[in-house]
Amino acid sequence: MEEENNLKGLKGWLIFIGLGLVVSPLRLAAEIGPMFYKMFTDGSFEYLTTPGTESYNPLWEPLLIFEASYNGFMILFAFFLAYLFFKKHYQFPKLYIVFAILPVILIPMDAWLSSLVLKNEEMFDAATAKEMVRALLGAIVWIPYMLVSKRVKITFVEGRSVDAEQVKTPEDKTE
Repeated sequence: MEEENNLKGLKGWLIFIGLGLVVSPLRLAAEIGPMFYKMFTDGSFEYLTTPGTESYNPLWEPLLIFEASYNGFMILFAFFLAYLFFKKHYQFPKLYIVFAILPVILIPMDAWLSSLVLKNEEMFDAATAKEMVRALLGAIVWIPYMLVSKRVKITFVEGRSVDAEQVKTPEDKTE
């Protein structure tokens, strides 16, 4: 029981996860927010997606909408996970695993889709490769941690429904 009390809480390696959940959506918003804001307000989006313009490609519109939607979703998902993290909600570990897997799947998919539009560009440029390595390392480290850590199992229990067996008092269990 004492070991359980020592392991319970947002301590140890969980500090890094919490820090990442607070910093990553802010970093992502600061990096991509101005770019997408400018693109959708300065006429760039219309120029790329209007038939007859020099840079038109029918794949630009779905690609740009996908990228903006994906990044917006990941920002909101990170904030939601931070909420679950600090509430110590039992769903946090499972949803964090989903959060870690999504970039590993979607970054290469986005790079491939981009290569269909930007035929003269490398599919994995330096920035894309950096994000892919970051996503892979994060998944390799944190997914197993979420699955096997005693601290995770002991800490993230809030919100779980309690069954009748857990509610019984010691006197009730002797019957």
